[in-house]
Amino acid sequence: MAGLLTEEALFKKSPQEITALLYEACITNLEEAIEDIKNKDFVIANKKLQKANDILYRLGAGLNYEAGIIADQLDALYNYMADKIIEANYKKDIKLIDDVLKVMEPISQAWNDALKRKSVPSTSGVRNKAMAYEKSVLIDDK
Repeated sequence: MAGLLTEEALFKKSPQEITALLYEACITNLEEAIEDIKNKDFVIANKKLQKANDILYRLGAGLNYEAGIIADQLDALYNYMADKIIEANYKKDIKLIDDVLKVMEPISQAWNDALKRKSVPSTSGVRNKAMAYEKSVLIDDK
C-alpha cells in the first residue's frame, strides 16, 4: 500500500473500497514475505504470511452468497490461497507464494476495474459495523 490509512479515512470508505484495500494489503504482505524469505528474515516473513492469511479469512467471511455462484467460486479460491500460504509459511517456499500472487492479482485487478466502472451505493450501518474488523486489519499495529 502507498501508505497507512488513518482510522478516520478508513471509516469513510465503502465496503467495496475496503475490499479493494484488503486485496492490496494481502498482495503487499505476500510480496514483502517473499523478500523476507530471500533475506532469511523468517520471523518477519511468518508474520506477513499470517497477516495475508488473516486478510483472506476476512475476505471469505465478507462474501455475499446471495450474489450467486461467483461468491462460491471466490470462497473456493480464498480457501485454496489460504492453504497455499500455510504451506508456503511452513516450507518457506517462495514459489508457493508466487502461485498465490498469480491468483490474487487478477482478482484484485478485476475488483478495482469493477469499482471504476460502477459506483456502488453505501450499505447499511449494520454492514459498516461488520467491516470494522477489516478496517482494523489495514491499520499497522506497530
